[in-house]
Amino acid sequence: MAVPTPGRPVRGSRTGRPIMALLDLLGRRWALRILWEVRHGPLTFRALRERCDGMSPSVLMQRLGELREAGIIELGTDGYAATAEGRSLLHALAPLKDWAERWVLRSARYRRGASRCSGDVRNKS
Repeated sequence: MAVPTPGRPVRGSRTGRPIMALLDLLGRRWALRILWEVRHGPLTFRALRERCDGMSPSVLMQRLGELREAGIIELGTDGYAATAEGRSLLHALAPLKDWAERWVLRSARYRRGASRCSGDVRNKS
């Protein structure tokens, strides 16, 4: 599978709009996780694989290749690390991470409220 590139058709966009190309790339299995794991600094292939719950080496190699081709990850003397563009992307994703953390709290409150409501319905029957 080709690395998603702006201007070429990607999943969800026949025109390859830049945001759709990025979402296609990051939406591939393990891609975002790899970027997330190198956010604090370089990791060797082995360390990265361990941090990614022991994903298969072939999938890790494929995703690293795609992320390197996209200019998001680089291989240095200390291992794989986010490039300047990769760090910029992580910075841009920070509000999404914050939103997700608020979402989990809202979801937990909703589930607690829903279980109380269903308990109230059963008590009234």
